[in-house]
Amino acid sequence: MSHAMIAYMAKDWTKLYKKYKGMWVALDSDEETVLGFGATVKEAVAKAKRKTTHAPFLTRIPTTLDAYIGAL
Repeated sequence: MSHAMIAYMAKDWTKLYKKYKGMWVALDSDEETVLGFGATVKEAVAKAKRKTTHAPFLTRIPTTLDAYIGAL
């Protein structure tokens, strides 16, 4: 994988973490523009539907930023 592709894939969600910690967030296709948010997926999607007809990218913003290194 090229460096350009890796840079394109990386997203800085620092601002999302600060504002939406512990919440469900519905993002636009750029995976940065917030279309909706809420305590539940249903609430986040309902808010997103007011702004777009496209299916949003859904994610839950963690309450803590813990490092994870995969292991078996």
